Amino acid sequence: MSSNGPITKKRKLEINISKDDEDFIKMFLKTFYHKIIETNDFNYFEKISIEWIKFYLETDDKNPKKILELMKNHKQSKFWFTSLIGFFYQFGIGCDLNKKMAMESYQLAINNEIEKNFLNENFKQFDTFDLLRNENIIIGKYLLSLFYYKDIIIDLEGFNYNRYRKGKNGQNELMNLVTLAKNDDSDAQYNLAICYKSGNGVEIDYKKAFKWFLSSAKKENTNAQFNLAICYMDGLGIQKDDEKAFEWFLKSELSEHRFTQNERKIFECQLKLAIRNNSTSQNCLGDYYQYGRIYKNEKKAFEWYLKSAVAGCALGQYNLGNCYANAVGTNKDETKAFEWYLKSAAVGYVLGQCNLGDCYRLGKGINKDEAKAFEWYLKSALSGCAQGQCNLGYCYYYGKGIDKDKTKAFKWYLRSAVAGYAKGQCNLGDCYRFGKGIDKDETKAFEWYLQSAVAGYARGQCNLGECYYYGKGVNKDKTNAFEWYLKSAAAGCAQGQYNLGCCYYYGKGIDKDKTEAFKWYLKSAIAGYAKGQCNLGDCYRFGKGIDKDETKAFEWYLKSAVAGCAKGQCNLGDCYANAVGTDKNEMEAFEWYLKSAVAGCALGQYNLGYCYANAVGTNKDEKKAFEWYLKSAVAGCAQGQCNLGYCYQYGIEIYKDETKAFEWYLKSAVAGCALGQYNLGNCYANAVGT
Repeated sequence: MSSNGPITKKRKLEINISKDDEDFIKMFLKTFYHKIIETNDFNYFEKISIEWIKFYLETDDKNPKKILELMKNHKQSKFWFTSLIGFFYQFGIGCDLNKKMAMESYQLAINNEIEKNFLNENFKQFDTFDLLRNENIIIGKYLLSLFYYKDIIIDLEGFNYNRYRKGKNGQNELMNLVTLAKNDDSDAQYNLAICYKSGNGVEIDYKKAFKWFLSSAKKENTNAQFNLAICYMDGLGIQKDDEKAFEWFLKSELSEHRFTQNERKIFECQLKLAIRNNSTSQNCLGDYYQYGRIYKNEKKAFEWYLKSAVAGCALGQYNLGNCYANAVGTNKDETKAFEWYLKSAAVGYVLGQCNLGDCYRLGKGINKDEAKAFEWYLKSALSGCAQGQCNLGYCYYYGKGIDKDKTKAFKWYLRSAVAGYAKGQCNLGDCYRFGKGIDKDETKAFEWYLQSAVAGYARGQCNLGECYYYGKGVNKDKTNAFEWYLKSAAAGCAQGQYNLGCCYYYGKGIDKDKTEAFKWYLKSAIAGYAKGQCNLGDCYRFGKGIDKDETKAFEWYLKSAVAGCAKGQCNLGDCYANAVGTDKNEMEAFEWYLKSAVAGCALGQYNLGYCYANAVGTNKDEKKAFEWYLKSAVAGCAQGQCNLGYCYQYGIEIYKDETKAFEWYLKSAVAGCALGQYNLGNCYANAVGT
């Protein structure tokens, strides 16, 4: 048993490390680094990380003791693995618990600081040694901070939530605002200060902004106090004064919000550092405000992220990009979001790289470029980002910026899934479910959907519901299916909403309720789900769960058909053929039946056959009619089976064959087609094919 602690410079390599083992521990470090920089939960970080390490190692059938030895005995142990070694010792993973050794390992990690200019301008030229060393330093700093200060970096729940009210004053209101401000109206003074600070209706004048912020702040206006602190911090309209900035920041929060002793200690510590332009603390304050750890205030969150980003913090740049992308505390601006993601990505921040890939893939803030999207996803994935690994898998799966390769897609989805990314787990489930890049295995598909669903991913919940509904990898259980569809639907998944609507419509796992079915079909349809739009059309067409309205039925069928739903295309064809909610137009009917039939809709194939047989919207062509009736019949359409039987009975574009006619009438009759049942009766009565 080894307990000699981290490797020092003089220690010799004692064991041979295979390339596979080396690749594994390097990826282990990168993935753990990614978990560190993404964490927002100080309370349970250590517990979650211990469980994650156990799962990560068990998935690859790795022994924790062996992994610890590999890291300790690697020739670059001092530079790459000391932070992880410390974590293993701190919690007795693969060794006896030894907090002294943990602390020494963390200190060894952070004492290998990298020069600020070590990053090459071209990311492709970054040296692996320096990248891993940088990650080791960041992990070490974080873990050492928790080691010493965990008692004050906890218990951040239970705050009051207030929103920051923005002044919206155009130039036409400026004179009234000035009058009110001069009459000691605190809100007017604050709003006038904002006008001078931002140049809204007046020329920017920081001295006047400071003057009115000060007047309002003295009247206990907390927003004015916050902005006054910013003025002192940045030297806007007044000489820079860190002490006064700290004093006013504190007043702005303490006047309305009660802190525990620990909470105040945390806030004051971060605030002092932030005022001194510590970019990490500025980002931390942004997090506090965005997620309500002090109280929720997205405008203040944006202000602190902006300062952090400008000061060069990669995480702050990433968060600022998110603010612009999602209109958090500012107006939506995809171009600015792209610019800040780019800055974050350029210095190696993996989530920035991933989101930059999204910008290129979707054409947000920059021209669409799937090849560049792939490149940035690759950088992110290789650095251990689970989200980047999932997106890289997506590129390989669908051929975005790279040739399709389902095997590689599976590989990257697996890495993402093992790292705990719920979307990656769901996509991995898809691979197993449909045999894409791996042998089909519905049991494993179910297991990965379950993990994704439990983690709260809406599409994973929907897919898990389908497993229960159809008995894929688990016993059929309509009640469980309904429950997971409900979770998925409530979380906003359009497919889950559609499936939930079907459960209510047909009484699967729940009592029939056409009104509830209509409600969920409507949500699904509004979200753009084509099948939901089609079924919503059915509700309006036949008055199920809502008053009958053929015009609305036609409108929703049209949306569904344009979106590519084969059943919607067929139903739209019916509308044109029978003047349902629109004027009769047999040529349009034929065109939509054709689209539906080509897309594989059995009923659309039958209707197309009928059009050819009876010259509806096209020239009569009994040969094509027979071909489409055959496709429809094979696909299980009762009407198609009936008409195919008729073709065989009377030799229409096929050799007359009464035996086959009887067989198809029988199939049609069993499936419930009244005409098929009638024709089958005639067969028995007249000894046709039987």
